[in-house]
Amino acid sequence: MIAVFVFIFGLIIGSFLNVVIYRLKSKENIINSRSKCISCHHQLGVMDLIPLLSFVLLKGKCRYCKNNISWQYPLVELGTAILFILGFFKYFNTADLATSVLVSFIAYLIYCSFLIIIFVYDLKHYLILDKIVLPAVLIAFLFNFSLGVSLFNLLLASIIVAGFFLFQFIVSRGKWIGGGDIRLGFLMGAILGWPNAIVALLLAYVMGSIISLLLIAFKLKKWGDHLPFGTFLSLATVLTILYGTEILNWYINLVRL
Repeated sequence: MIAVFVFIFGLIIGSFLNVVIYRLKSKENIINSRSKCISCHHQLGVMDLIPLLSFVLLKGKCRYCKNNISWQYPLVELGTAILFILGFFKYFNTADLATSVLVSFIAYLIYCSFLIIIFVYDLKHYLILDKIVLPAVLIAFLFNFSLGVSLFNLLLASIIVAGFFLFQFIVSRGKWIGGGDIRLGFLMGAILGWPNAIVALLLAYVMGSIISLLLIAFKLKKWGDHLPFGTFLSLATVLTILYGTEILNWYINLVRL
């Protein structure tokens, strides 16, 4: 029953994240502005804004102008709900309901929300916004410090990952990597600490390489084309929060063979 509530809560948060993503670009007020169709600008009613369900009932079209609704909206809502559920089963898979477990779960939900915004915004606009990354860094340090993670551990991970991107930025004069990736690297360290930040970094490069080769193979990209690397970094960070220990142990056992 609680899992159902978490899933529905994830859908609602996903709907809100869609609003944030859109209004970060349009410069509209995130809190006070009423939702409207981005095609005809008609103000949307309650029945147009039910997460996931409205998209299905409206068959992916605006009720008023009949233009297609972007698949981003249901995918972000569903993706957020799935990540929330995965986090629920990760943190509440034991009878131990210590305060630290609840705090860790809340932190995970907040991290996911920030990382989803980064993922989608970078995918759409090839840009990682400081107004999203910097508050997330502060929140990550506060949560991890409250959970007993040493400040040295967090700073070590943050500086190494951000420094790795900074080195690439300097060597390539900004051609290989953007400034936003440097700050996102710092956020990865603040969220994951050492050594999981390195796990996420390697995972991002593996996923990026595979996706790049597939896009080239299907002639959707050419050699030398830019990819929004923040999407891979943010996804790798979430996966490492969920499965980082298992991935690290698997790799260590593989090396020992």
